[in-house]
Amino acid sequence: MARVVVDVMPKTEILDPQGQAIVGALGRLGFSGIADVRQGKRFELEVDGSVDDAALDRIAAELLANTVIENFTVSRAEQ
Repeated sequence: MARVVVDVMPKTEILDPQGQAIVGALGRLGFSGIADVRQGKRFELEVDGSVDDAALDRIAAELLANTVIENFTVSRAEQ
């Protein structure tokens, strides 16, 4: 078995209200120097050797990410 990580983030041109709320909270908590925060999602999949990169890209594009407003990256993690 291998671990695959899919990171999903809002596209840069898409407003990220959760990220903006975090920036505001950081300032109120006394943390300075944080200019921006983007909040995303991380998925970890355990796959066997029969799952190829094309299938993983298809899973990410069709199920895990909304490709209209999100970008994703797929990587195989070291075990």
